[in-house]
Amino acid sequence: MQAEHSEDMSPYAEFAAAARKFSSSPFFCLTSQAASSYGVEPCELTYAEAFDRVSELQVAYRNRSYGLGHRVGLLLQNRPEFFFHFLALNGLGASVLPIDAALPVNDIAYQVGHSDVCVLICLPGVAEHVAEAVELSGSQTPVVTTDRFRKLPAANTPSRAQAASPATEAALVYTSGTTGQPKGCMLSNEYFVGISQWYLDQGGYCALEPGRERLITPLPVNHMNSLACSTMVMIMTGGCIVQLDRFHPSTWWQSVRESQATIVHYLGVMPAMLLNLPESSDDNIGEQIKFGFGAGVDGRHHLAFEQRFGFPLIEGWSMTETGAGAAISACDDPRHVGTRCFGKAPATLEYRLVDESGADVPEGEPGELLVRTVGKRPRQNFFSGYYKDEAATAEAWADGWFHTGDVVRIDAEGSFYFVDRRKNVIRRSGENIAALEVEASLLQQATVDSCAVAPVPDEIRGEEVMACIVLAPGTDPTAATAENVVCSTMDTLVYFKAPGYVAFVERLPMTGSQKIQRGEVKKLCVELLESGDCFDLREQKRRRKPATRSA
Repeated sequence: MQAEHSEDMSPYAEFAAAARKFSSSPFFCLTSQAASSYGVEPCELTYAEAFDRVSELQVAYRNRSYGLGHRVGLLLQNRPEFFFHFLALNGLGASVLPIDAALPVNDIAYQVGHSDVCVLICLPGVAEHVAEAVELSGSQTPVVTTDRFRKLPAANTPSRAQAASPATEAALVYTSGTTGQPKGCMLSNEYFVGISQWYLDQGGYCALEPGRERLITPLPVNHMNSLACSTMVMIMTGGCIVQLDRFHPSTWWQSVRESQATIVHYLGVMPAMLLNLPESSDDNIGEQIKFGFGAGVDGRHHLAFEQRFGFPLIEGWSMTETGAGAAISACDDPRHVGTRCFGKAPATLEYRLVDESGADVPEGEPGELLVRTVGKRPRQNFFSGYYKDEAATAEAWADGWFHTGDVVRIDAEGSFYFVDRRKNVIRRSGENIAALEVEASLLQQATVDSCAVAPVPDEIRGEEVMACIVLAPGTDPTAATAENVVCSTMDTLVYFKAPGYVAFVERLPMTGSQKIQRGEVKKLCVELLESGDCFDLREQKRRRKPATRSA
């Protein structure tokens, strides 16, 4: 579907065009559950009503001289107010930094200090938390609560005189920082419009009807999926944004039905949690939901989810850095359900799979995915770079290709399959072992509540597999338990992929967005190995003899 873009090509310009065309259509739906979490009443706002709210804020910001060259921090949760402030600022040429106020003070302080925001807009209930972070950052950034917005201070520097352009920064979004300090990804107006147009062009299972779609998502607005992808595709089709405060498994289907959602956005953990709910005669909701769109569904759960709930889960692939420049989805058959397949590359995408030396891997073998846009603008619709880190940007774009760090394989028909992050691949005796695969096997066991796998040094094999495991309640952290865990993995994994070491821990290092901090896990594994606080089960890793038939 080719949308009619505004010549300005920006989120605000697209929103203003949608408000003219779909003025009486719903723009935002706040469900009962989300409203209760926020302590407000549920509501539904039309495009006309939302445009009025955005216009009021825009006047206030303009009167205080905010515009091109300014960056404003927004700590407004997933509330409709976030979208109003974002669009108002975007219309003035200013950028936003969405921050999760639930992050630890240290994390907020880092983003505030690194990003050079000129003001922070937050909810009254988190003002003290945010003020503490500002003090820790060493900056003098003013903090303004929404109930005192009329006291917004004037911008501390003049805005630039020139007009905004497609290349103008619309948002600065920090990566989750699983292997170090988060990097600030600069996302342009073109990036926002490009990701929506990519979504509109998918068709197949993901065909959209203008003015009729309602997209429900629990994903946070400080991540690219909610901020850019789901928000923009609804704006550019006159659809309704159903933004939840977060994912609540017990009330999920209630929110889906109440909101009359037609599209679901998900992360891989969501299908697993929903499948664990008691079965109901009302489970099949396929007449309402057209499709789910997301990434990372466990292969064991993919088909089971679709059969039980009655709609397809469309796996896709992208990164904050790549945006629409290198996005792929399994929106058409064959989807290869349950195999971690995420579709075929579009004609606009140029790609390579390479080994650790940078050489192209043989056909059918896994390798790191390198990508760029076909044509004269290889970085079109990608991020604009890492803020204050030209060296990291150059490294990511080494030799004219964006290095994703993701290991994938491609079958003979051109379908892509996710293997793991390159940094999570363990090299043991010449064999590449994906941590994700080992973790998936461990999680099949009732005694394992959660786990993370990482490499540790091995004098003979180079690296060995080590698993840090949080045991299910009531399970004893004994040598026998560790041995049973390793033996059980060899029912689903080739022997050399099984953990050689097992350590039982109370908790895993996690980011504020509940992703495993891979760098911290690697450090932890080495520390546990060196201190002897783990079980050495390398002798259990033996090639199993094939079963023989009796005479």
